[in-house]
This record gives sequence, C-alpha cells and structure tokens, in this order.
Amino acid sequence: MRQDNQLIVLTHLSQLLTFITGFGGLLVPLVIWLTQKENVYKMDEQGKHILNFQISMLIYSLICIPLILALGLGFLGLIILCILSFIYPIINAIRASHGETPRYPLSLNFIS
Repeated sequence: MRQDNQLIVLTHLSQLLTFITGFGGLLVPLVIWLTQKENVYKMDEQGKHILNFQISMLIYSLICIPLILALGLGFLGLIILCILSFIYPIINAIRASHGETPRYPLSLNFIS
C-alpha cells in the first residue's frame, strides 16, 4: 500500500462536483474509492466517510423536498444541507492533507 494524501484530498474535494454537475459528488468519490481502496493507505477509511456523508445528504435532501410543500421548512433544511455539503468537504480535505481523520456531521453509517 502506498501513501497518497493528494489523492485522498482530491477525493474529498471531488464531492464539490455536485455544485457543478448536480450528481458528480457521489459518483466520482465512489469510483475513486472502489478503484483505490486496496492501493492507497487510508483510502478505504476516508472513502467510507465520504460516501456515508454523500448518501446521508441525499437522503436528507429527499426528506426536505416534501417538507417544502407541507410546511415550508424544507427550504431552510435544503439551505443548511447545501452549506454543510460545501464546507465540510473543504474542511476534511485540509484535515486529510495533514493526515487527520475526517469528521462529517449528520453522517449516517451505511458503509462500514
């Protein structure tokens, strides 16, 4: 196994593709994790954190959509999720560049 902090940082930052393409923030980290988890030190652990966060954000977003129609609170929820989805990949990319373990808020454990 090789140490490749740059690839891990890139994997964290690839989540931001959602803001450009609408869907790349889940697919690109998934592909990187699947292809590199055996080759790069800590990629398996960090990739799981990233994917759990992305899946959690997707589920929370889907929950907020009907709440927009029902209570109007879903719009506020989507704004908060959008902010978290933008800030935490950057924070955790910086942490990963220093060799630290990422921490994503509201992340459910789907992949362990």
